[in-house]
Amino acid sequence: MLPAQQGYDRAITVFSPDGRLYQVEYAIETVRRGTIAIGVKCKEGIIIAVEEKARKLQVSDVAQKIFQIDDHVGVAAAGYIPDARSQVDNARFFSQSNKMIYDEPVEVETIAKHLADQSQQYTQYAGVRPYGVALILGGVVNNTPELFLTDPSGTFISYDAIAIGSGSDEVTDFLEKTYKDNMSLDEASALAAAGIYLSSDDKDERNHIRMAHIKAETGLYELVNDEQVENYSKTAKEKYPHNKN
Repeated sequence: MLPAQQGYDRAITVFSPDGRLYQVEYAIETVRRGTIAIGVKCKEGIIIAVEEKARKLQVSDVAQKIFQIDDHVGVAAAGYIPDARSQVDNARFFSQSNKMIYDEPVEVETIAKHLADQSQQYTQYAGVRPYGVALILGGVVNNTPELFLTDPSGTFISYDAIAIGSGSDEVTDFLEKTYKDNMSLDEASALAAAGIYLSSDDKDERNHIRMAHIKAETGLYELVNDEQVENYSKTAKEKYPHNKN
């Protein structure tokens, strides 16, 4: 440990002399070590996808890193997944409360801001630790797709496409080069699959991708079945040859 760092990473409320909160940086590093998660926005809706590697005897029918918040909102997580479940439960309660009070679906940005505010609270009080998870929130409100990212520092930002987790820097560069505003839902789904293959060590596997759609036409969250995911994977390998290596 560097001398300048000694003591400053023991409490969340203490800034280091160079203006850093080490506990927050540790939490962000936890996100970077998580498996890849990707969100893509297109004219036809939202795609969220994650890499999930089930163990040999694990029952893998239930997705562990993709969650439904409301009829029109879904979340993909990277980092410490128990923290993700806690934030998802909070978001579900907030979403349903908003519907009961205002009698209309909650906006994705409102949920993102609420979760970001909660994360920020955990960066400034003693006796707690920051959430060790980042979330990609996607949904459709009034036929308009929305995509947001929250992180342990309390930041929330809107994106057209974004990746979090292990290898996310490389995948984000890939998305910046290949993403187009006029992509269809199928094209964006193949792009998300290609991003996961780019980060994954398993270039030939097809059963380690979980994906969900929120279509602009219906405004409803739905998990993509394995057969569709396999088709998107085939398209990704054909269209983006670098994933074959």
